[in-house]
Amino acid sequence: MNGLKVSPSPHLHDNISTQRVMLNVIIALLPACAAGIYIFGYMAAINLAVCVVSCVLFEFLARRIMKRPQTISDLSAVVTGLLLGMNLPATINPLYGVIGSFVAIVVTKQLFGGLGQNFANPAIVGRIVLMLSFTGQMTTWCQPFYYRNGADIVTGATPLVSGNASYMELFLGNVGGCIGETSAAALIIGGIYLLCTGTITLHAPVAFLGTVALLTFLTGGDVPYQLLSGGLMLGAFFMATDYATTPITGRGKLIFGIGCGLLTFLIRNYGNYPEGVSFSILLMNILTPYIDRLTEIRPLGGKFPEKEGRK
Repeated sequence: MNGLKVSPSPHLHDNISTQRVMLNVIIALLPACAAGIYIFGYMAAINLAVCVVSCVLFEFLARRIMKRPQTISDLSAVVTGLLLGMNLPATINPLYGVIGSFVAIVVTKQLFGGLGQNFANPAIVGRIVLMLSFTGQMTTWCQPFYYRNGADIVTGATPLVSGNASYMELFLGNVGGCIGETSAAALIIGGIYLLCTGTITLHAPVAFLGTVALLTFLTGGDVPYQLLSGGLMLGAFFMATDYATTPITGRGKLIFGIGCGLLTFLIRNYGNYPEGVSFSILLMNILTPYIDRLTEIRPLGGKFPEKEGRK
């Protein structure tokens, strides 16, 4: 009897770990990363590598300075680095990726206690800070395959600004934009992998994409164009499904996704920015504690603590 341990329910055991979850996300991101490097050339690879290395290094140093156990082996810093790099223009100076990595890891993640304690998705905060601080550099896009003819970098507008890309170009990624957001095909493949491995559920992505599609249809917009453009696929599958900053319950995830879709639609159509995915997810991250409280599951036969005191 000495080997028995007494603990409250639920008694659920699984071999899943943070490292395993993050590894699945990394695998799912690889098709979009590969597509970005193929479309935009070696500078895309350099910026992705700089962001990953910077995020891991900043996490190591921050944990060391704060005298906390090291957590770089859980691979969450690698995921943050990949997501941040995928949200950067391919030809931007890599030093901006270092700045974004510092904001993401040190300011957004470690100063709030580390993984699971951060109030928002670190990569999104890093990107938004860069966007607001260095707008010109963050909105200078190179044309796809500019490097093939050995020519200098040729800049161009994203599909959301130009509005002249074909559905096939949007699906394959043959358009201007951030490193990891242009190829809808690669992102969908990654999203399917996450769903098949049980890493994410359909709630948030379907609610996010469905809300944008419905509102676009009701206002007479081009539904496929809106779904395939910008960072919508990247945000729906990889950022609106973050464990630490999104609701816990299925109902909560649906509310979160609907909110993201609504805000994205409003920003894209009535705001000053052509793209609203990052801002919408950040705003919904802030509302996540309230959504969790609203959709809290009552224990079988039990009552919520605040309701018990009213009787």
